[in-house]
This record gives sequence, C-alpha cells and structure tokens, in this order.
Amino acid sequence: MGLFSKIFSNTRKPEGFLGRMMVNGMNGGSHARMAEWGLSFVGIPKDANVLDVGCGGGANISRLLKRCPQGEVTGIDYSPVSVKKSREVNAAAIAAGCCKVVEGSAAALPFEDGSFDLVTAFETVYFWPSIEECFRGVRRTLKDGGRFAIVNEDDGLTGSNEKWEKIIEGMHTYTADELRELLAAAGFRDISVHNDAKHHWLCVTAVK
Repeated sequence: MGLFSKIFSNTRKPEGFLGRMMVNGMNGGSHARMAEWGLSFVGIPKDANVLDVGCGGGANISRLLKRCPQGEVTGIDYSPVSVKKSREVNAAAIAAGCCKVVEGSAAALPFEDGSFDLVTAFETVYFWPSIEECFRGVRRTLKDGGRFAIVNEDDGLTGSNEKWEKIIEGMHTYTADELRELLAAAGFRDISVHNDAKHHWLCVTAVK
C-alpha cells in the first residue's frame, strides 16, 4: 500500500502517527462547517442523552454538549487513537460527569435498549459493516420517538465515489435513496433528507 492509500485508509480506522494526523484534521475545516450544517436540522433538547457513533476526533461531541448543557453525550469509536483524542478534547466534560467516550463498534453497540434520545453519525456510515444490522442496533438503543441523524460529506452523486472506494478498503458512499431504504428496512419512520447541492453534503434523519 502506498503512502497516499495509507493516509486515506486512516479515515476508516485511524491508527498510529498518520491516524493522529487524520483525527486532528477531522476536527476542523470543512468537517466543522459540514457538522454545523447537519446539526441545523436536528433539534436537541437541553437535557438530551446523546450518542455519537464513530466520534473520531471528538469535535462533534463538543458541539453536541453545547446543545444539551443539562444532558449527557457519549462517544464511541473502534479506533483507540480516536478514543484517546476524543477524551482529550472533552476532558473537562468527562471530569464533570456529563460525557464519556468508549471504545467499541457500530456493529455491536454496548448500550442498553432505549438509552438515548438522539444518535448521531458524522461521516462514518460509509464504513459500517452489514449496515442494515448496524441501523437496527442504533434503533434498539434509542428511546421510543428518539431520532437518528446521519451527516455525510458526500451524497454519492459527485462521480468520485468509485475512486475513493478503491483507495479506502471497505468504504461505500451511500445516496439518499439508499439510506432511506436501509433505514426503513431497519424499522425507522419519518425519514427526512436534506441536501447541500453546492458541497454535496447530505443529512438524513429518522425516528424510532
């Protein structure tokens, strides 16, 4: 694997020095703007209990904490590098008892049924294995009426999908129609799609 492929493979599971560089990059720039855009479609109660799956560098945990100052935010990621960075970024909130970050997979969420008001997934469902089963797992952890929000940097319509899917092992860029179908099959309802045509950003929300 060449250096270029090694660098971008770290978007799937950050590891080592290149992984640390990747999670630092995930916390700023266009990623930050896209996350704020996606969250504009998600009303969050101040006392919400929120789970961020694939929390990466932890910046989105911080954004969620600002929106639910009386609630709690949990982050989960299967990359030890990401877990470490997320804990560093949110150290004060962890110390205050309103945040925790755990190591684990979207394929086997280690949480009780009906634990969360909201589950978010920023730029991560591209890499989820057996994605419909992962969606069922997300639904299981949500309270009745709870919501799932997916925010992707690529809506699958840019024409560059095949290039990146060849570079990054296990990646699949989903279109809005694909996500809508998968969410419905997993038992979600009231599925809404939001697009940013200029950037090809995609936000899909669904209700348990």
